[in-house]
Amino acid sequence: MSFKHKLALALGAGTTTIATLVITYFEGDRHRAYLDGPGVPTICYGHTRGVALGQTVDHPACERLLRQDLTEALAAVDRRVSVPLPEPRRAALASFVHNFGEMKFARSTLLRRINAGEGARACSELSRWIYGKDNASHGRKRIQPGLVKRRKIERQLCEMQT
Repeated sequence: MSFKHKLALALGAGTTTIATLVITYFEGDRHRAYLDGPGVPTICYGHTRGVALGQTVDHPACERLLRQDLTEALAAVDRRVSVPLPEPRRAALASFVHNFGEMKFARSTLLRRINAGEGARACSELSRWIYGKDNASHGRKRIQPGLVKRRKIERQLCEMQT
C-alpha cells in the first residue's frame, strides 16, 4: 500500500496515527545507532536523546521510543499553540517538532502565524524549513531533498481544515 493511500486512511484515525505515519515514513526504522545528517547519534525513528554510536535496540524498544517522542512532540505543540487546531494540522506540527525540536518551533514564524490565527496560510512557513547539514556540506546548511519531501507532506496536512 502506498504512503499516500496509508495517509488517506489515517486521516480519520486521529492526530497520533497521522503523525506516527509521517514520522515513521520519513525517519525510517534503524535498530543500530548512526550519525544523522548534522552528525547527531540517532536510532530507531529519529530518536536522539541518550543515543550512543554502536547502540542497538530491538523493534519493540523502537516502538516505545517513538511513542515517547511523539507524546513529547504533541505536548510541545499543545504548550506552544494557543489556538484550536484541526487534527491534521496538529499532526503536521508534531512531525515538525519531532524533526527540528521544540525550541526551533517556539522561535519560528510558523508558530507566530499559527497563534495569530492565520490558520492554513501559516502552514506555508513549513516550506522554509528544508535546510540541513550533511557530511558533504562541510558544516554548511543546504537544501535537503528528504526535508523538501517531508515539509511538502506536512504542509498539505497543515492546510487541511478537518
